[in-house]
Amino acid sequence: MAQQQFIPKKYNSTIDSGKVSWESPSNIALIKYWGKKKDQIPENPSISFTLKNCKTITTVSFSKKETQAYFSFEVFLDGEKKDDFKPKIETFFERVEVYLPFLRAYHFKIETENTFPHSSGIASSASGMSALALCLMSIEKQLIEANNALGAVERPFNEAYFNQKASFLARLGSGSACRSIEGDLIVWGKTKQIEGSSDLFGVKYPYKVHGNFKDFQDTILLVDKGEKQVSSTVGHNLMHNHPYAKNRFRQAHDNFETLKPILESGNLKAFIQLMESEALTLHAMMMTSMPYFILMKPNTLEIINKIWKFRQKTNLHIGFTLDAGANVHILYPKNETAKILEFIKNELVAHCQNGHYICDQIGFGARLIKNE
Repeated sequence: MAQQQFIPKKYNSTIDSGKVSWESPSNIALIKYWGKKKDQIPENPSISFTLKNCKTITTVSFSKKETQAYFSFEVFLDGEKKDDFKPKIETFFERVEVYLPFLRAYHFKIETENTFPHSSGIASSASGMSALALCLMSIEKQLIEANNALGAVERPFNEAYFNQKASFLARLGSGSACRSIEGDLIVWGKTKQIEGSSDLFGVKYPYKVHGNFKDFQDTILLVDKGEKQVSSTVGHNLMHNHPYAKNRFRQAHDNFETLKPILESGNLKAFIQLMESEALTLHAMMMTSMPYFILMKPNTLEIINKIWKFRQKTNLHIGFTLDAGANVHILYPKNETAKILEFIKNELVAHCQNGHYICDQIGFGARLIKNE
């Protein structure tokens, strides 16, 4: 589907006011994307597990205003007004206005809260921007249904189109946000290995997945809860002139070919090997860019080495992945939870900032809470 098909026909704003709420989860990439082109297009495909408990709850209240000369909105996080969030939302509105032409017709009150700590190494931009995109899609759906009731001929919304456009819009706010709309495995980025894959939005992984990956667990160790040393935008831009960029992008495509039979067969050892290699490759790209940077901390390495020793000793299927930060996501099958959690509590939590960690598991996407 070309992006032009996300542009609606003109409609009148027949709704004076309303309120809609969505909750949307974060996600953790298994094959990473690092580097993007214009308009939030990824340089390479990625695939992620959608999380269940680490999510953002967003409520958007809207009321019609007299002038359409400007965007009008206010943003609240945990009940506190956040004017420093406004530039990012303004940029997002500018990017998506052609696809949501009602944005200037209303004043919006955006209220958001997370179920996980701020700066905890969990992608709040993914959950936050996807939740906002879903709220805006619900508003558009109301407007189109109201206009169709008056004799308009805009296409009715079905769930597949709704989710696809929400993913498309979320991507324009934060790239990884397009992978948070649905679950449990979501692919973003065009690759010949995955039928139906697209650079424009995330799609559900379409092939067989072994029962070994059902109810997979993700325990997040909060090594460093401080602000990022380098923003994701800066990090992605450093891939433009990176000496190893082309090989990295090719590797990501090749890893999809490797991953497909792993997911089908349930080969947990091969899965862990690929997942950990991807995590370390991501950080290798950061360490070899110009300027270069290291986001792992000494405790990150302590945790990784202890995981490797524990895995070798016990033959349990415990592995790690990393995002662009110091915190560690530990992934493992549900049937090995008791022994692995005991190891985490006894051996790894000491390396976390203030002993903080989060237990999560694989989830199945966003949920509508309120639409009135």
